[in-house]
Formats: sequence, structure tokens, C-alpha cells
Amino acid sequence: MLIDGVFSGGGLKGFALVGAFQVIEERNFQFKRVAGTSAGAIMAAFVAAGYNGKEIEEILDELDLTSLLDPRRTLLPLPFMKWMNVYRHLGLYRGKALEKWFYKKLAAKGIYTFSDLPKGSLKIIASDLTNGKIIILPDDLKNYGINAGEFSVARALRMSCGIPFFFEPVTLTTIKGNPIIVDGGVLSNFPLWIFDDENGKRIRPLLGIKLSSRREDQCARKIDNGLNLFEALFSTMKDAHDQRYISRKHEKDIIFIPVEDYSATQFELDERMKEDLINRGRSRALQFLKTWPRVRI
Repeated sequence: MLIDGVFSGGGLKGFALVGAFQVIEERNFQFKRVAGTSAGAIMAAFVAAGYNGKEIEEILDELDLTSLLDPRRTLLPLPFMKWMNVYRHLGLYRGKALEKWFYKKLAAKGIYTFSDLPKGSLKIIASDLTNGKIIILPDDLKNYGINAGEFSVARALRMSCGIPFFFEPVTLTTIKGNPIIVDGGVLSNFPLWIFDDENGKRIRPLLGIKLSSRREDQCARKIDNGLNLFEALFSTMKDAHDQRYISRKHEKDIIFIPVEDYSATQFELDERMKEDLINRGRSRALQFLKTWPRVRI
């Protein structure tokens, strides 16, 4: 059965998306179009490129996550110097190693630019901080005077995964200036709305996979220091736009995967943690797909 899919962001929690996708495959659902933000954008891009669930698990399993952290070199190897990079370069890590890894894995499937994919099959969310707006890639590139077909998919993923202050933002060179682009989750972490037409209708069933519990099942956040405050502030901000869209009506099409006990930037995940996240995704998907879709279109 052909469906469309939307994957939420969540950083390293995204391992759970792999488990859910494997079950979706096993139930003979095939994605016609996919979209996502940050970790969800990575998942969507790999699916659009033709990777199956087992292959995605294997390439993530062989990856040394810490190899994606590439701080700038400093003259003085002092701890406080990394925070100087946040001030000067707007992030702890350059993000070049991350983009290079995206490029290598997509190239293995013959995917370099958006023209290598079926038109409309992949949509990636990023945030334009300079102009204060959501960017849907590749659709909105024309507004910046950029040829969407020639734009690197790996670059688009790097833009969508630019966690503020963690990775340096991407500066997009355009004829209208040089806007600063960061993680899509700043403005829409779960773009379930992306395949709706102008009347809010869909042309085929849509399945969303969200890295969180349902809103009513989430525990209140404990805020007793500055770091807790920042995490709560960012989490509230990134979910605000999407919560206005998601209703009881939409929840029937969403697999919620509770992963609140993991951090989005937990790059020291060991094999047990990865396996746990994948199993959580599988378990939730297995339970959900027993009754989905309720109404076939």
C-alpha cells in the first residue's frame, strides 16, 4: 500500500525511527513521499534514496558518532576556548564531518542533488533565522534565486540538522543576501502539515512518526538550573508550531515513540542504548499498525 510519511526531529533519539520504519516495511507499506526535520530529515532522505530498514540500521551501527563532532582548532587547548567558538562561529562544531557523511551515504545510492530523486518525493525542513521563516527544501530554494534541482541533498540535510549553538549554522549564499540557516526544529520539528493541499486534504494516507509521548502523557519538566531552562525553552519553542496543528483527528495517524529519557545530543550512545531506541520504535510501530489505517482512501 502506498502512503506518505513524516518523521519528526530528535537528534540521536532518531535511532527509534529506524525500528519503526523496519516494521512499516514488514507490513508492506511503501512511502511515495517523505518529509522530515533534523533526524527525521536524515531518515526521510535515506528512505527516498532507496535504503531499506536493515541497511539504515547497518550504516548507523557502523558509524562512530563522535567522528561527526569536528571542533575548530584553537591555539590554546583550554576548555573555555570551545565556548569562544560559540561566540565567534556560532557553534561548538563545524558540521563539515556531518555533511561529508551524508554525502558519502547518499552517493552510494546515486543521490547527489534533488534532481536525482523523483520530483516531490522528499521535503526537508530548515529554519531561516535571518528572515524568520520556515524553509521547505527543495521547494523554497527558488525564493532565494537557487536552482533546486542542482542543490545538494547532503547540504540540505546539514541545514536541517544544525542544532543551534551545537553545530555552526549554514550561511546560504544567495542573490538576496546571506541568510543564516539552522535546525528545522526551531520552527517545525514535526511537519505533519506538509502534504496537505490548500483545502487541508491528502491524496493518500499519511503516517507520522514522532519522537515523543502524546502531549497528555508527558511529564512536567524540572527546571532548577540554567541548562534545564535552556532545554525547556528550546523544547517548548520547537513544538509550539506543530502542536497548534496536531489534534485528536491527526493523532490517529501518528506513531508516538516515548524517548524523553534520551538527549538529542547524546553522541556517546553505546550499542545497548542504540538497540533500546530501535526496539522502542519497533514496539510502538507494531502496536500502532494493528489498527492503522482505520479508513482507507
